[in-house]
Amino acid sequence: MRAVFFDMDGTLVDSEPLWWQATEAVAASLGCALTEADVPAVVGRSIADTAGHLHATAGAGAGTVRDIARELLAGFQELVARGPGPLPGALELLDALAAAGVPLGLVSASPRPIVDLVLAGLGADRFAVTVADGETPRTKPHPDPYLAAARALGVDPRSCVAVEDSPAGTASAGAAGCFVLAVPSTVPIPPAHGRLVLNRLTEADPELLRSLVAG
Repeated sequence: MRAVFFDMDGTLVDSEPLWWQATEAVAASLGCALTEADVPAVVGRSIADTAGHLHATAGAGAGTVRDIARELLAGFQELVARGPGPLPGALELLDALAAAGVPLGLVSASPRPIVDLVLAGLGADRFAVTVADGETPRTKPHPDPYLAAARALGVDPRSCVAVEDSPAGTASAGAAGCFVLAVPSTVPIPPAHGRLVLNRLTEADPELLRSLVAG
């Protein structure tokens, strides 16, 4: 195991409900009400993806996708600035991996302003590399962010583990060739080849992650 990459929202910090709250507020301003059907277009998705979804849902008079994205970012940033707390087991796993000498990366579908806000609380020095939305040609569910993180560390993604909470993030990491530890936050994620699913991050430790790579 050459490195472990962590998703941020819903994996390390409890910010997924804040993202839903911000999206819900913008949707309401467009005359829409979010339902379960909107979850795949919101959870684990980039601001641009969700803005595009809201624009298509609201129809005529919704303004531009860029305007909606700007509102989503402002609302989410305001909520995140209050400091979403780390999820149970997150800091303990980060510390255990660091003590074992495993390089860590943060790979997020949130833009850099959001990532930096969260890193201020988590500790930016925990991560050897961080990748945010907008810093690769495509974001999750495409493999680009994980491939970029692996290149930055000079490691083969097939020797790395990604820790994710959403189907979009899981698809991104898997497509990049990473082994995946999935801890679903909102949407169920089924086990698959190269993917282990746990109920909570407190069940994970470095040895468990190593066993994924070892087969």
